[in-house]
Amino acid sequence: MYAVLDDRNQQYRVAQGDKIKIHLRTDANEGDTLTFDKVCAVGGEGDSAGKVGAPFVDGASVTAKVLKNVKGPKVIIGKMRRRKDFRKRTGFRAQYTMIQIESING
Repeated sequence: MYAVLDDRNQQYRVAQGDKIKIHLRTDANEGDTLTFDKVCAVGGEGDSAGKVGAPFVDGASVTAKVLKNVKGPKVIIGKMRRRKDFRKRTGFRAQYTMIQIESING
């Protein structure tokens, strides 16, 4: 069984037991449980037809456990203007929250 969940205008396709990175949740600590009520679609296994919401499936939810906060890869941004002696180099490293999907209700 799988579900497509919406978390702060970002959609993820998940199945039970999946580990995914979502945008940083500052209020969630390691070991906490998150419940996602905005489920866009729920699909079954085999021949069973899934449910697609308009925009969300009524009564469907996804429960996940917070594993840890992680940092993504460093992105280097370099700017240069030719013949002007201008060079600028900055970096950025996004932060994520790693979660594991516990159950899909729907």
